[in-house]
Amino acid sequence: MTNPPKTSNSQQAENLLEMLRRSGVINVERPRQVYCNRDINLADIALVGFDMDYTLALYDQGAVERLSVEKTLERLVGERGYPEEIVDLQVPEDFAIRGLVLDTHRGNIIKLDSHRHVGKVYHGFKEVNGDGLQEYRINSMRMTTPRYALIDTIFALPEASLYATLVDYFETAQPDREHDWQRLYRDIRYCIDLAHRDASIKDELINNTDKYLNRSVDLALTLHKFRSAGKKLFVLTNSFAPFTDHVMSYLLDDLLPEYPRWQNYFDIVVTGAQKPGFFTERTPFVEVDKEGRVLGEEFSQFDSSKIYQGGNLVDFERMSGYRGNRVLFVGDHIYGDIVRSKKSSAWRTVMIVQEMEQELAQAQELREENSRLELLEQELQRINEEISFDQGLAYKVDALLSGGVAQGAELADLDDEQLRTVRDEIQKSRDRLRRRRRDLLQDILSLEKRFESQFNPYWGLLFKHCNKNSIFGEQVEVYACLYTSRVENFVHYSPLHYFRAPRQPMPHERY
Repeated sequence: MTNPPKTSNSQQAENLLEMLRRSGVINVERPRQVYCNRDINLADIALVGFDMDYTLALYDQGAVERLSVEKTLERLVGERGYPEEIVDLQVPEDFAIRGLVLDTHRGNIIKLDSHRHVGKVYHGFKEVNGDGLQEYRINSMRMTTPRYALIDTIFALPEASLYATLVDYFETAQPDREHDWQRLYRDIRYCIDLAHRDASIKDELINNTDKYLNRSVDLALTLHKFRSAGKKLFVLTNSFAPFTDHVMSYLLDDLLPEYPRWQNYFDIVVTGAQKPGFFTERTPFVEVDKEGRVLGEEFSQFDSSKIYQGGNLVDFERMSGYRGNRVLFVGDHIYGDIVRSKKSSAWRTVMIVQEMEQELAQAQELREENSRLELLEQELQRINEEISFDQGLAYKVDALLSGGVAQGAELADLDDEQLRTVRDEIQKSRDRLRRRRRDLLQDILSLEKRFESQFNPYWGLLFKHCNKNSIFGEQVEVYACLYTSRVENFVHYSPLHYFRAPRQPMPHERY
């Protein structure tokens, strides 16, 4: 009996490598995976940049939202003369999601799908149905007009929640009065901005950082992994130097022995960048110290030991020596970070969607309901096809009974009585199929409602509306090369990983 050939060392190594590949990315739980819209090979990336707030720095959203609401209500009373009792209003933290649109004329909040069709509407916390909803669906929404305000950042969620709360409050407290909902929106925006300008929000964040900010060694390991692969790193944030230094110190100082200070991770640090203006204007770079004092302009090259402020895309690419698709930028602001950088440069992009972590975990628990919904959708499509076939067949029968030319050999030899019998049977079949379609639609709508209620109780899924992408989902799909719930998720991937997007067949390509 011949002994089996021994496995060579190279073969063992190859088998081990394949095992590691399979046990690596594949076994990363879905909430911590990186998702790909467009192919991107990290081996081709030389410079990786990061926004700070809600990108490198992941805040406790509930705590930050409560802080923002509290400071805004105080200023609505003190600066705008609103009733003192609004300070005690309960503003729900589970109301707003990204991608909502505020109709400041009507006091309504709207969720749109990717075709800009209106899905859901709330006036305060009361869902709008009937004529109020139908009017939106008939008339197109010109999103560029000042009437509409888009809630497109996690930073803006308290704005929408507070707007709905105050609309609800004034409708209840003053039901017979005509309200100026546009003024309400302007006042909320002014007071939120004021709370940031007078530093009351940032002072609280600085004084109680551990209450609001999540610190993770995985972030340090991720940055180290990129650097170990020879990539240069930069920070590009709208926050100014003092706040940036405080937050980044809290996040990264002394986590890894190779990097005693947060700046040791980065080759370029740009604060006060004023994105999206950074990508479209020509503001010069200035050097600043950690207190934000301007030390002078910089025109030639970046120094990793220094902090810069302002700046612009053209000079950044010139001074850094990297441009186009050699640069990967990671941010959370769909317009300021992702859309604008994509349109103004050839930078590759990564969108951080902090909320998707919880949504993916919840979706994992609801796999059976989702599978059931898919089966119902498939059955509905089959029934629609059968109804269409019966309608075509009925048309042929009617044409023959009216003295027309036979269209199809299967009917050509039938006399009128037989044709009428066939027509009756077709009508019975159509009636049966339409009843089944009506019942199916009810089942689908009921299941969709139950399924979506397991996510946001008002709006459902972040990326979807029914079986279509939401407007936010569409923006992420169109403008972000990759998207994930946090920067640290890259720790599960090689810094040379080739991300390949799934094939996206058009409807005519599906079988």
